[in-house]
Amino acid sequence: MGLFERWLSLWVALCIAAGVVLGLLVPDVFQAIAAMNIAQVNIPVAIFIWVMIYPMMVQVDFSSIKDVGRKPKGLLLTLTVNWLIKPFTMAALGWLFFRVFFADLVDAQTATEYIAGMILLGVAPCTAMVFVWSHLTKGDANYTLVQVSVNDLIMIFAFAPIAAFLLGVSDVVVPWDTLLLAVVLYVLVPLIAGVLTRRALDRPDNHAKLEAFLAGIKPISICGLLATVILLFAFQAQTIIDKPMAIVLIAIPLLIQTYGIFALAYGGAKLLKLPHNVAAPACMIGTSNFFELAVAVAISLFGLHSGAALATVVGVLVEVPVMLTLVAFANRTRHWFD
Repeated sequence: MGLFERWLSLWVALCIAAGVVLGLLVPDVFQAIAAMNIAQVNIPVAIFIWVMIYPMMVQVDFSSIKDVGRKPKGLLLTLTVNWLIKPFTMAALGWLFFRVFFADLVDAQTATEYIAGMILLGVAPCTAMVFVWSHLTKGDANYTLVQVSVNDLIMIFAFAPIAAFLLGVSDVVVPWDTLLLAVVLYVLVPLIAGVLTRRALDRPDNHAKLEAFLAGIKPISICGLLATVILLFAFQAQTIIDKPMAIVLIAIPLLIQTYGIFALAYGGAKLLKLPHNVAAPACMIGTSNFFELAVAVAISLFGLHSGAALATVVGVLVEVPVMLTLVAFANRTRHWFD
């Protein structure tokens, strides 16, 4: 990784601060940006998120799926955690904290929106940042690629039904058309664009064009990420200042979920006797979130200033530092595995 990527957590922190400050200094500007909606989709946010996601999708080589039978236990662990455990534990924790533990601190409607935001985070497994976590834990890059490719394909079909089911359980009326539109916009379209781009540039005996293209668009992707962070925190600036306790309340179950899922996955990897270079990335994929998708869907379903959008933004806030602690833990426990 280059210097900029190494210090990504610092740039994200600076953009969070910049977003809050700008949101307080020029609120009218961000209110105007917030009003740029078509079919419940905020156009500036959609553009930045698409710019961020598209380069990630170009990296995914779906031809690698032919190797899905290689080391199947690692893939089985990831898929089990991502689709059979994580969404449901997130929904359960959200309900437990905001319907029971924090019931006297948050009104019922706001609590419902916080739970909805947490659910959207839980149903969106990591797609891009996991390549960074895999690199930092010296993971098997090719196997990580297989896991991410399979997850992306499953997400196209599973995200909307699972999200709708869990949101319905949490008493949220789900507009199916908006949810499906979000999946098409933020998963299917960039995925297809990524596949077509890769097919046009890559050759079995020469990856130079593809690698040059990826190197050129990587800064654009990171700029999209940072611009999205600035926008999201600017939209929520007044809420963050007025209700700092809300950030803490949301962060508590998110932290418990993240560390708990990692512990479960890491223990499962140990029981399955996976090699460390497969176990670590598998657990990282199951633990981290595709927060770009969660944020976009929360905004589309509930609005920019909703509790659901705030919950997904808090997910952005805790994602990088928490995952870095798990990377450090995984590296220090390498000797636990063969």
